[in-house]
Amino acid sequence: MHKKIHNEERRRRLQRRQRVARKVEQSDRPALTVYRSAKHIYAQIVEPETGRTLVTVSTRQSKIASGLSATGNVEAAKAVGKAIAEAARDKQVSRVVFNRNGFLYHGRVKALAEAAREAGLEF
Repeated sequence: MHKKIHNEERRRRLQRRQRVARKVEQSDRPALTVYRSAKHIYAQIVEPETGRTLVTVSTRQSKIASGLSATGNVEAAKAVGKAIAEAARDKQVSRVVFNRNGFLYHGRVKALAEAAREAGLEF
């Protein structure tokens, strides 16, 4: 039995998350998964067979946050996107599938994705 979610925005995001997850798990490529909170943005690359996290980058890391005026804006998302692409390149990962985790492809999520593409990650 499913728990009823009264918050409409959260319910819709979780529905999108399930829909996106079905498509992501069909792929054999590693998944670039994004999570966005009010103050921070997180990105990680997960291996599909084992579910092991290969690389993780977020605005909570001092090397990323030190050059930023704020951690919850588009500039911070671009920095995380560039850093995740560089870290993936170090792990010999060049092609991924993008898992936006139910968040709309807009604003910070879009900025992270475009920065990762510009830095050489293919998806």
